[in-house]
Amino acid sequence: MKNLSKILLFSLVSNFTCLSAEEDMKTWFGDPDLQGVWTNASLTTLERPDEYESLLVTEEEANRAAAFSAEFTDAIDNPYEEGETPKAGENVGGYNTAWMDPGTKLFKINGEYRSSILIYPENGKLPRKWVRWGIEAPSIYRMFTQANHPEERSLGERCIVGFGSTGGPPMLNVLYNNHYQIVQSPGYVMILVEMNHDARIIRIKGNRLPDHIKPWLGDSVGHWEGNTLVVKTKNHHLQQRFRAAIRHQILITETAEVTERFTRTSEDEILYEFSVDDDVAYRDVWKGEMPLRRAEGKIYEYACHEGNYSMANILAGAREEERRNQ
Repeated sequence: MKNLSKILLFSLVSNFTCLSAEEDMKTWFGDPDLQGVWTNASLTTLERPDEYESLLVTEEEANRAAAFSAEFTDAIDNPYEEGETPKAGENVGGYNTAWMDPGTKLFKINGEYRSSILIYPENGKLPRKWVRWGIEAPSIYRMFTQANHPEERSLGERCIVGFGSTGGPPMLNVLYNNHYQIVQSPGYVMILVEMNHDARIIRIKGNRLPDHIKPWLGDSVGHWEGNTLVVKTKNHHLQQRFRAAIRHQILITETAEVTERFTRTSEDEILYEFSVDDDVAYRDVWKGEMPLRRAEGKIYEYACHEGNYSMANILAGAREEERRNQ
């Protein structure tokens, strides 16, 4: 009887512990809890660099990538030899690394380093329709060269949506400000994007917006499949077609459907998976996955408009150039 009592007591304690752990991963209204501040900063990029032959990367290759990144970072902050100074009129460069947060190593999934976010196609490259990209090229070129009006410039320069596809969907890592804050309430999930302080509101089991309404980050509707949040986004904004950053350049046309899956795999990690179905710009669906890791601290305001001298300077410089060429 004494042993039976111990077994029953152990069983009760174990069940209570498991129940408590499950409850800890739920919101007060019963949905799986994805809340917190997360980061996808990593040296792993959307497409597979040519030096890697497969999706999985060895420990030696991962260490080599981390060492190369550290050396590159040091070179940015220390471009001159001791005692050497820049010559007058030389390019002073852009950001120093205090402003950058690209990550320090390749990310791991299931304990294995990855060479790319893309898992399909298996070659780790986007299945672009180059004819379509050629058709889009003139408008892409104008976005970065014309300066007749601020609305001709890219959304990143205009402080509306972050460069590249940091705001998503899909949400991809960029050179800096790779943080996201997820907040949940009954019927809604909100993702605050650090870059340009965008907020994407996902309606759980909500109705689609009319097709003529195209939010900056698309129209996102979600549902739960067990502990996984599945989000489908359509009606992408026309000016979000081309998303350019140093690490990736993608086309997402208005009729594309992006499907995302958020699964809390531990206290400190969310597995983020996505697929992009866009038969206008791509020959095939493309899919990716990456971890969102818990970040310490809060997200602070990204005061882009307040310090956006570049837009006024770009337009003023163009007017001066026109004056000189008259």
